[in-house]
Order: sequence, then structure tokens, then C-alpha cells
Amino acid sequence: MAFKKLLASLGAGGASVETVLTEVNVVPGGVVQGEVRIQGGSVNQNIEGLSVGLQARVEVESGDQDYKQDVEFAKVRLGGAFELQAGAVHAVPFGLEIPWETPVTVIDGQELRGMHIGVTTELQIARAVDSSDLDPIRVHPLPAQKALLDAFIQLGFRFKNADMERGHIRGTRQRLPFYQEIEFYPPSQYRGLNQVELSFVADENAMDVVLEMDKKPGLFSEGSDTFRSFQVGLHDFHATDWAGYLNQWLSEVGSKRNWF
Repeated sequence: MAFKKLLASLGAGGASVETVLTEVNVVPGGVVQGEVRIQGGSVNQNIEGLSVGLQARVEVESGDQDYKQDVEFAKVRLGGAFELQAGAVHAVPFGLEIPWETPVTVIDGQELRGMHIGVTTELQIARAVDSSDLDPIRVHPLPAQKALLDAFIQLGFRFKNADMERGHIRGTRQRLPFYQEIEFYPPSQYRGLNQVELSFVADENAMDVVLEMDKKPGLFSEGSDTFRSFQVGLHDFHATDWAGYLNQWLSEVGSKRNWF
């Protein structure tokens, strides 16, 4: 029996974990709900801890090279230690809050390429940690975010790419260690413009919107007229014609630089 217990602590004949999400479609500021199901192995085991969290795969710029890194940006411990009987099933429901800054992964039903965000589950047994695979979630934009995204589409912009980058955007309310950039191809009337990049940094009341044309890698050139940052209330965004606002800014910059 002692040998079996040792094997169980190393994973052989031990408990297995499965996480089932009630609903994978969420919005920033919402809650993803689910249940963690622990299936007992061939012997009794002491479960020292169980937690769920949110994880994103972000891009890190380091010198001349870039690489991907998994970053956990929310975590909740579920209950305390307990003994799991051999062969028993232990189910633990949970609700995990989605931070307001969480990047968008779906726009109008379209999955954004390069967005990997999901729920991770961590089981601690005898000082060993067993992490489950990522259970993906679909993060839809807030109404205020959708208004800006719809304005780009209304002007004829096409989605190019989205990524999550480690670092901070100066002058914003950012708390997470990474941010999202959504890139658009411009329509033909904005000739000379290569792309526009959009970032949202939200909290429970408002969001910072960061726009930049022809961005240089790794730099937010705040002194340039090709950079614009402004605040949008999450509940009073309806008062602005966002397509008109964006078109005016693009046209002003474009005429100054003889782009259009």
C-alpha cells in the first residue's frame, strides 16, 4: 500500500482532473462559470489545493528576438485541503471573474487569429502540481468596444491581425502585464496608410482607446499626430459618431502628410 501511495503522488494511479465550462462565451467584467471534476485513482489521496485561473499566450520582445509566453492573469483557490477517496468523484463548482482589460477574442462571431485565452486548472497533491490543459473561452467585446470596431468596419477597414504583447501602454489605466493590439487594413480611399492599430484598456467605468497609424515596433510615439489616445465611457458612448470621428482624424493626418 505504501508503494501504491508513492506511485499516486507521482501521478501513476492517481487522481485525474477535468474542467467543464458552463458557457464559453463571456465579456470583460463578466464571469466564466464551470465545474472541476476530480476522479479518484486506485488509492486514497490527500488533495492539498485546487485552483482555477485565466491564462493568455502573449508575445515578448527581448532584444532581437520575439517569443511566446503563457501568462496567468487571474487565479481563484477553490476550497481547502481534503482527502479524496479511491475511485470517488469530487465536483467543485466555480465562478471566475473576467478582468475588464481581458483582450477580445471574437468580433461578430469571427475568431481572431492569434488569441489564446482560457481557463487553467491546478491540482496540488503531495507537494506536486498537476496543471490541466487550457480550456478556451470566447471573449466578446463590450458594447462600447463594439461601437469602435463597427466604426472601422463601416469605414471599409478590414481585420488584419491581433496579438497580445507583454508590456504597458503609457498613460492608460492598464493593470495587466500585457495588452492587445487589433490591426486593420485601410480601405482604398486612405491610400498611403499601411495600417491602423487599436488597443482597449478598460475598467468598470470607462476605457482608454489607443489608436496609431504606421506604428514603429515597440514604440507608442505619443508626440506624433499618428498617435491618438482618448477615454470612452462604457455607458455614454452612444453620443458620438465614431465613424465620423475616425474619418476626421485619418483625413486630417493624411492631408498633412500628403497621404491622400
